[in-house]
Amino acid sequence: MHAKPGDWLVIKGPRVDAPEQRGRILEVHSADGTPPYVVRWTADDHVSTVFPGPDAVVLTAEEEQAAEERARHRYDRVQQLIHEEDSHARLH
Repeated sequence: MHAKPGDWLVIKGPRVDAPEQRGRILEVHSADGTPPYVVRWTADDHVSTVFPGPDAVVLTAEEEQAAEERARHRYDRVQQLIHEEDSHARLH
């Protein structure tokens, strides 16, 4: 695992129903980009030093933005389908 400041650390949830944790990498303590990383977590703005395990991935800022856009698109599409289904149900 290699990172640079500005990348994102994403730790997958331990269960299907557990949310993943996301944080912006503020500092990398090695010249080759390996852990530990200083991370600011998005959920609570907490800053901690992390030695990520096998359930973690590093995303570049561009990859994180693309993932957010895909998630937003999926959410918008689901909302649209719910609205369409509700409108259809009212007609019958």
